[in-house]
This record gives sequence, structure tokens and C-alpha cells, in this order.
Amino acid sequence: MDLDLSRYSVRTDLALEAKEMASGRLGDAIPGVHTETSEDDGDMTITKMTIETDEGAQAVGKLRGHYVTIEVPRLREKDSDLQDKVATRFAQEFADFLLRIGIGKDAKVLIIGLGNNNVTPDALGPLVVDNVMVTRHYFELMPEQVSPGYRQVSAVAPGVLGTTGIETSEIVQGIVEKSRPDLVIAIDALASRALERVNTTIQIADTGIHPGSGVGNKRKGLTVDFLGVPVIAIGVPTVVYASTIVNSTMDMMLNHFKNQTSNTSQIFGMLESMDENERLQLVREVLEPVGHNLLVTPKDIDQFIEDTANIIASGLNAALHEAIDQNNVAAYTH
Repeated sequence: MDLDLSRYSVRTDLALEAKEMASGRLGDAIPGVHTETSEDDGDMTITKMTIETDEGAQAVGKLRGHYVTIEVPRLREKDSDLQDKVATRFAQEFADFLLRIGIGKDAKVLIIGLGNNNVTPDALGPLVVDNVMVTRHYFELMPEQVSPGYRQVSAVAPGVLGTTGIETSEIVQGIVEKSRPDLVIAIDALASRALERVNTTIQIADTGIHPGSGVGNKRKGLTVDFLGVPVIAIGVPTVVYASTIVNSTMDMMLNHFKNQTSNTSQIFGMLESMDENERLQLVREVLEPVGHNLLVTPKDIDQFIEDTANIIASGLNAALHEAIDQNNVAAYTH
């Protein structure tokens, strides 16, 4: 029997993962998609991706624009020196990103911390807002006392629809209309399709963001078309679907049995002949109707989310204010 798997498309908020899935279907070279990858002393892998055409966007399943992904496999090891290094590299990459999309040094910035402060995996945005350096009130009330090297930065955590009764995008739209920033930076928790990328990956994108997209909610997006100003999204995957964990476990079991015997087809049958995407879609077909395709987060998420929020906040402080040395942000990470 042929299964219709089309409606069980794999969800991911990471453009890098979407590109990896597209490469599996179409080959490594995807027309209209340009990718550069570099490493930093083996601790980090930085991937810069530009989706230049509508054809490329359709193939990858992401909007046209610029994407930067910083992968740090050891970030969950609670190494403070590594966290300082990641914050420094994030500050440098974000400052370069601002230049690439034409944001000037005096541009006024509004930082939006998306998410629910009462739900730990979703608290990244509010925690970043708690730690960023806000300066707009100084420019409004005592501009003559502001030292050179700082710009106007404001920040707010608008909450979620379930607690405010108001669409997050409408709250942000009202703030933008009143405060008139030149740029909006939105920080949100994401969902990944790869367990190893949870709490170890940071994504920067200039395509805006849709609150709740990581858990499958369809909401009005924070985009340049809706807000009237450029929107940079910063996201970190903090959750993964149960179907992804099941599929990864099946891969590990398959590899284990292959090391024991060459006749694995009697054990796995048709599952062995499926590619990763087909198998993952099949697992979701089994789990979703019975409500078992849960969102899963690591048990140490409390510490992970605080560390990651500090890294992003300190990196933003250094990238947005010239007075802070981008090469030494350690003082702002703890």
C-alpha cells in the first residue's frame, strides 16, 4: 500500500536544516541558494546562506534573504570560556550582518523578546530583554549626557496571545508606530529537526519571524511588510519533536545492527530502504493521530536557556554599541 506522506512535512525553523533536506532531494547545488561555511578553532561552525531567487526559496521552503547559523556542539557543556567565545563571535557576526543589510551605526533599534516567561523553553526572548542594554530613555531625557559610541535601543517582552489576549504582532505594531525605530530585532525560541542542534545553535535572519511557528501555530508575522521597518530575527532551537527522537533512535539501532550482522533487512524490513525524510514522515504519521508527537526539551533547559540568553544579550550589546569592545564581551556574559 502506498502511503500519502505529503501532509506530514518535516517542520524546522532553521534555514540550514531546510537546505539540508532540500539537498537530499535535489542534490547539493540548489539554484538560487548560495552557502559559505567556515570554522572557528573547531569549536564553532558558521554557515552563511543567501536565498537569492524565488526558485531557491521554493526549493528550500524559506523566504528569500540572508541567514547566518552558528553551531556550537559543546555549548551545552557549561564551559564559561566557550560561552564568552561564542558571545564574542556572535557580536562580530551580528555587526557584520547589520552592515550587509545596510543598517547604519546611528539606526534606532527596538528589541522584541518573543515568548512566554512562564514556560522555560519559550522564555529565551524575555530573558534576553532582561539583559540587554536599553538607552532610548537617556537620549529622550538627557541626550547631552550620552557618551559617544552608543545608539538608541529600546526593548520589550510583549507576552503571548494566551496571556494577553492580543496578537503579539499587533502589540509590536503599536509600539513601532509610537517609538519609530529604524530596525526591529525579534528574539524567539525555535524548533529543530535535529536533537544535536537543540540549545547549541543560533540563527540570524533578515526575513522576519512568525511568533509560535516553532510549535505549528500560524500567526501574523513580524516582517518588514507588516511593520514598515526591517526585521532581524534571532532564534535558538530549544525543543525537538518526539518524532525526530524516535527517528534518530531508529537510525542508531540500524547502525548498531549493521555492525553485528549484514542481514538487517529481516529486522527492519522496508524501514531500512526508506531515506531519512520518508522514515521521519512515517513516524509522524503514527504519532500525530494519537497525540504523541510531543515537543521535547532537555531536562537541564533552565540553565541552558539562561546561558544562551546571556550570550545573545551580551553579543547584541557589543554589536549595537560601538563603545563596547566586540573582541572582549566576557564582562557582559555573566
